[in-house]
Amino acid sequence: YAIMYYIAYRLVKKSNNDGYIVGSRGSVGSSFTATMCGISEVNPLAPHYRCPKCNYVEFDDSGEFGSGYDMPEKKCPDCGEVMNVDGQDIPFETFLGFYGDKQPDIDLNFSGDYQPRAHSYVGVLFGGTHTFKAGTIGAFQEKNAYGIVRKICDNQGIPYTQAHLAFMSKDILGVKRTTSQHPGGIVVVPKEMDVYEFTPIQFPANKTNCGIITTHFDFHAMHDTILKLDILGHADPTVLRMLSEITDIDVTSVPVPDRKVMKLLESTDVLGFPEDATDAGSATLGLSELGTHMAREMIKETKPTRFYDLVQLMGLSHGTDVWNGNAQDLIKSGTCDLNSVIGCRDSIMTTLIHWGLPNKDSFDIMEKVRKGKGLTPEWEQIMREHGVPDWYIWSCNKIQYMFPKAHAAAYVMMAWRVAYCKVFYPLAYYCAYYSIRANAFDYEKMAMGRERLEYYINDYKAKKADGTISNVEDDELKDMRIVQEMYARGFEFVPIDIYKAKARSFQIIDGKIMPSFKV
Repeated sequence: YAIMYYIAYRLVKKSNNDGYIVGSRGSVGSSFTATMCGISEVNPLAPHYRCPKCNYVEFDDSGEFGSGYDMPEKKCPDCGEVMNVDGQDIPFETFLGFYGDKQPDIDLNFSGDYQPRAHSYVGVLFGGTHTFKAGTIGAFQEKNAYGIVRKICDNQGIPYTQAHLAFMSKDILGVKRTTSQHPGGIVVVPKEMDVYEFTPIQFPANKTNCGIITTHFDFHAMHDTILKLDILGHADPTVLRMLSEITDIDVTSVPVPDRKVMKLLESTDVLGFPEDATDAGSATLGLSELGTHMAREMIKETKPTRFYDLVQLMGLSHGTDVWNGNAQDLIKSGTCDLNSVIGCRDSIMTTLIHWGLPNKDSFDIMEKVRKGKGLTPEWEQIMREHGVPDWYIWSCNKIQYMFPKAHAAAYVMMAWRVAYCKVFYPLAYYCAYYSIRANAFDYEKMAMGRERLEYYINDYKAKKADGTISNVEDDELKDMRIVQEMYARGFEFVPIDIYKAKARSFQIIDGKIMPSFKV
């Protein structure tokens, strides 16, 4: 699989050279080789100290720390220098299988601005005749099928009942409806072979003027036959690019951990205002993955204090049937805490091995549980024989999908950098947020002073309560809460100046923020 690593290395290096950092997705962060190649910033080794001066290394195998970032400060015993901490304790087997029998899948998050350039660069590496967009097939789902059958019956005057429509619609479930393209998938054909040896190619949805050629077959039908690169777009790399331009800091060197940044999880004090001063009542508002309503509620319930707690929260919030009706109930009842609950798929394997189960059984249990297939009676018996608590077995059987720890750690690291700027470079943070993430910023409602803003917030909240708020107004309300937080911190807008304002980017003028023309 060396070529897959090398392709990913070339893509990431090209993006970094052009000024855009790249985030990793999925379990590729489980691979130390990927870390050393610069493909992933997640270090999967056990928590450890490393001296930046003499390179003395000391690993911590106690199991006390889920992340090396949570270890206490320590000086190098050889030269006295304060040592760096690292290591997220992620098993490599998650990425390549216990016997190296699992096909690796390297997914990368590029800046949304840079994604088309990354796609084009694959063509430069392998040639336009050997790279294609991965095609997808849209099939009839239950609602589509039901509607089609009812329309046919209406047109032909055929009497029907709801039960009869449901019966007939079952026959077209899964039937091809249209074709499209994967949002970031690029298929690479070996240089000595032709694409037609694998699949026909076509224009998506038969639109011959779109300029995009995709594979005709759905990629899942060729998953184990041909290489697909996942070059996806994400807003955070774009935000970090803008933050680095405004502040002149290297965002990749942001210190982890940092006490002030961690205090964002406790209260709004570090931002300089009481919690009741804003509608959100949270300091993580506007941070990707940590600022959603669900994430803010989870933070209030679990009270995280460590970096590893954030990794757990990321896994819990992105899984299916992992938090609601599962981990949330266990934590509320005092059965376990945020540290011991099942948050990411990798912890199932490592925890079971710690309890004494055979390595291969622990891996197989993890693979089944993370896909929602639950435990067999034989596995439950083995787990009980090794003293695994009943609540742990119950939790495994509830899970439908689990996030990999490497993906969770990568998301936390990306969000951490943005959070650092929110604390220490607030004006730059708000400029970047309004320029890139705010999709409903309204100059008249938000930039004309706090009193005017509060009026519209209260108006929209009333509409939301009685169910009359529109989708546009709901999006505006989300952006209003960020503006409300900015006002609470004592920052203001300056009126747009036709000679100074930029087309799309907000900017700092005399300690205030000037909106762009796009609003």
